[in-house]
Amino acid sequence: MTDHPSTFRAKDCNRGGIQWDGRATLHGEGNGGGLLDGAKGLRNGSFAELIHLVMLMSPTERRRYYIEKLGDRGFHAAEIEALSSRDDFPIS
Repeated sequence: MTDHPSTFRAKDCNRGGIQWDGRATLHGEGNGGGLLDGAKGLRNGSFAELIHLVMLMSPTERRRYYIEKLGDRGFHAAEIEALSSRDDFPIS
């Protein structure tokens, strides 16, 4: 999985496009965030793995979760669905 920055003097560490192998955590919607937000994660994995996991759920169940990508932001059901249908999504 990628981490950031990844090279000496931070040269060439920003790759273009979506970092499918970046670290991510699955969270339940409405878990409150806050200081201990990191401890409230339900599952860790690559961004692509967690998108795949959420897409295995029913549409109603997907709305109960979001993915927090390390160093990025949260991705909720509608965005997860859109990302899973991209041509460059690595898991089919």
